[in-house]
Amino acid sequence: MTDTVDDPQVYLPDLFATHARFHPGKEAVICGPVRRTWGDFDANISRIAHGLIAGGLQKGDKVALLMGNSVEMLESLFGIVRAGGVAVPLSGMLTADQLKGLLSDCDATRAFVSAEFQDKVDANRGAIANVSPSGWIAHGFDGDGWTTLPDLISGQPATVPNVRYQLTDEFNIIYSSGTTGLPKGIVQTHRARLHWAFSNAVEMGFTSTSRALTTTALYSNGTWLMMLPVLFAGGTLVAMEAFDVAEFLRLVPQEGITHTFMVPAQYGMVLDHPDLAGADLSSLRTLLSAGSSLRRDMKARIIEQISPGLYELYGYSEGFASMLKPHQHADKFATVGTPVLGFEVRILDDDGNECPPGTPGEIAGYGAGIMKCYHKRPDATAELIWRDERGRTFLRSGDIGMIDEDGFLCIVDRKKDMIISGGFNVFPTDVEAVVAQHADVFDVTVIGVPHDKWGESCLALVIPRDATAIDCDALRDWANERLAKTQRLVAVELREEFPRNALGKVMKRLLRDPYWAEQDAAQ
Repeated sequence: MTDTVDDPQVYLPDLFATHARFHPGKEAVICGPVRRTWGDFDANISRIAHGLIAGGLQKGDKVALLMGNSVEMLESLFGIVRAGGVAVPLSGMLTADQLKGLLSDCDATRAFVSAEFQDKVDANRGAIANVSPSGWIAHGFDGDGWTTLPDLISGQPATVPNVRYQLTDEFNIIYSSGTTGLPKGIVQTHRARLHWAFSNAVEMGFTSTSRALTTTALYSNGTWLMMLPVLFAGGTLVAMEAFDVAEFLRLVPQEGITHTFMVPAQYGMVLDHPDLAGADLSSLRTLLSAGSSLRRDMKARIIEQISPGLYELYGYSEGFASMLKPHQHADKFATVGTPVLGFEVRILDDDGNECPPGTPGEIAGYGAGIMKCYHKRPDATAELIWRDERGRTFLRSGDIGMIDEDGFLCIVDRKKDMIISGGFNVFPTDVEAVVAQHADVFDVTVIGVPHDKWGESCLALVIPRDATAIDCDALRDWANERLAKTQRLVAVELREEFPRNALGKVMKRLLRDPYWAEQDAAQ
């Protein structure tokens, strides 16, 4: 071996070990009654990594997580990555059959499951051939065919295992929507996740003294907007086990919270809570909103009643984000700001040409945070790619926007037909596939309509079969029994026909507009 310097890089698993070495007694993660110092947090990450490696985990193996919010969930997630594996966090709101599909699609060789989801997994565990018989790891319960988390780490060292990473190595797969079919798995590398951590740390002012409160599920990509930057900076993460407004108002002063993330529906619940007026929220310096657009009236109330430190983020998990910062609200209130550090944006016309400022077109983004690919979907990956004059790969969003005269991004239209309910992405085609199974349904289309609590919810518009009378409430209840929680219908309405374009595609915007026009008129 020649005496040359290697190419040193910062990787999140190694960075956490550095925090633990120099600040072992400092609090790293808090969730419910469990409080973990950096020393103990990092030691458990290593024990899990060693346990996985001892069980045969190879670099690049996919490991699923179906766990509720807990310190152990975070230790398991980062233990997977430290071992060289690829973490695949899954939503607990999915049905047993949906989980079966994703566990198979992601090629998971192992799966961490917490007690509240045991029944969903056991329903199909024997049919998921890619997970090894010894690869089912239980947190908070025991049972036949399960290895408990304590057994996995028993006798394992707290030292960092001898695993080397590359920036292009896969870090995780995020499924952006739970469906009856298969959603696309978004593959993100160490490079993308490192960029996610440091860019948001810089933009939102995270330091080693920051204390961030997460209010949403830890499996959700949006939650990582808080989780990764605060851990990157060596601060303290406080994760709520489940969102509750009274508990949120209690935790902020008790834990000295400086940063928090909520989706618009949660901000609405906080603003309407009677205890808000008497709550001490003076420690808050940074409020982040993402997942769906904030209405202007809610944005103004947040700034006035909670904190002026409001950041609004627009982005998509495939790899782009822009941010409107607190000092920009006065002049650019109706925009979603400028690209986050390390990103660039282009606006494209239908022919793939770049649009001039003020002209609407499709938003495409580039930067260190873009995904590697869709898991096992090369054709779908290729459809997103647009290359600029330098040959750089931009990813199309499907959203329509424009750049104003000052370079700020404005959103013109919604991302295709996707519905964002409570901050979760819901694809109408997945809901339509369920409703269409009913014997009395001839045709169905699902649109997003305004909802006071969740921002928007699914409305099914149904053409009955052979003029058969349909009980709309009964059909709604029938469908909701078969849908994931975020997909459930708020109502069913009957139609005689749907407006269609020349190719026969339903023009959903024409169906959707009257419902949103009513809301706009009411504001």
